[in-house]
Amino acid sequence: MLRFTFHTLAALAFLVLAIPSHASTNAVGFREITIAATEGDRALAGAIWYPTTDTNPVTPVGENPVFFGQMVQPDAKTMNGRHPLVVMSHGFGGNWRNQGWLAVALARAGYVVAAINHPGTTSRDVTAEVGSKLWLRPRDISHLITSLSDNPIWAPYLDTANITVIGHSLGAWTALELAGARMDMDLIDTDCAQNPEFAACDGIATLEVGRKTADRKNLAANLKDERIGAAISLDIGLARGFTPESLAAIDIPVLVIAAGSPNPKIPKDLESGYLIRYLPADLRQYHVLPGAAHFTFLPECKPNAAALLESDVPGDGIICLDGDDQADRSDLHQQTITLILDFLRQRETAS
Repeated sequence: MLRFTFHTLAALAFLVLAIPSHASTNAVGFREITIAATEGDRALAGAIWYPTTDTNPVTPVGENPVFFGQMVQPDAKTMNGRHPLVVMSHGFGGNWRNQGWLAVALARAGYVVAAINHPGTTSRDVTAEVGSKLWLRPRDISHLITSLSDNPIWAPYLDTANITVIGHSLGAWTALELAGARMDMDLIDTDCAQNPEFAACDGIATLEVGRKTADRKNLAANLKDERIGAAISLDIGLARGFTPESLAAIDIPVLVIAAGSPNPKIPKDLESGYLIRYLPADLRQYHVLPGAAHFTFLPECKPNAAALLESDVPGDGIICLDGDDQADRSDLHQQTITLILDFLRQRETAS
């Protein structure tokens, strides 16, 4: 939840089997999707990446002056069989394209991957009026799962007994909410009074989260989705708002990956480390990724992209900077992909 990223990410929005075959590499199909609003749920826009055996021409998705895109086959036929479903949640001011690099890798490994924009906290749409309702983010993901599971086009290809949620930053907070974590605004208020420089506190202030008594009750509600069998957190923010009791009661496997580069605005020991302090030891895995920074989990940047960002909004060049001069985002992405596929494989083998 880094406030200084909003302007740049907003601009960038314009600019077979139940267990997948990890040994093989599939081609990747791609479709943008829209999901209609239903009672209590918002209309959503997003995309799906999926394995295909087609050999159609490929095109880049997510390409813009800052980020490289990923090569996919638009509207290709979905590979036969039922595939595990991965749903992804973006960070504050981000969008469904942000973890496209990960979605492509998972689709190549046999997963169907779906990501959506969260209204009120997405690119070109960050508003306190809507974004303050953080409890709607987990509900967006549940709405996505229901819509795909009930869709006659996608349902025949989904193994709905094998669903994983992945999130980055505020998206990781969303993923943990879906796993059963519960928010207590009193914890955040106390924490932010002591550490107002933390990025999570900046985001809470920007969105005016928890200003109303009714909002605080909604934030404290149980938003666990029982259909989700595993959760993955990528450099979480706002973790210290979760009650220790709710984290200790989580009953699904959780993989926590933290950026290893020191960041005083998102201290890993007080964000990702907070999760590890309370999550059940037999269900959680924790990896600190040396050389990674918070924005390492965004796409690879083009040459001179940092300078381009910096000239547009001073300070935003950090989006393209990793932990140190020796860090390579492509390599860090591959390390992340390996950790995630290993985690998913272990879960599938155990089930």
